[in-house]
Amino acid sequence: MDCLFCKIIAGEIPSYKLYEDDLIYVMLDRYPSARGHSLILPKRHSADVYDLTDEECSRIFVTSKKVALSLRESLDFEGLNLLQNNGKAAGQAINHFHLHLIPRFKGDGIKIKGETMDPSPEELEAVLKEIKAVL
Repeated sequence: MDCLFCKIIAGEIPSYKLYEDDLIYVMLDRYPSARGHSLILPKRHSADVYDLTDEECSRIFVTSKKVALSLRESLDFEGLNLLQNNGKAAGQAINHFHLHLIPRFKGDGIKIKGETMDPSPEELEAVLKEIKAVL
């Protein structure tokens, strides 16, 4: 497989590993947005959130809390973004699920916000109905 993250997990490419268990691999982002910016990856190649098992999902978020607490204690930041992109339209650059933990410091200049919408109550009810029909 020609997946950068799979090669890192396999030890073929060096990384700044923070944590590893049987399902999860955590490392510092090589091109961070902020000091301590970390990535949480499933060891099994999973292209995106739709491809994760329930166990991987659970472990990813339990691990994200563990790492977040460690980051907060060690780096003394003021906030934290958890960011995860699925598909090119959402900004996913590497086709292997990864959850970003981005420490936020006052005045860091990082912007993670797009335009917002102002749907009518009728539009919200319509989309609610569409989603609930499948959920």
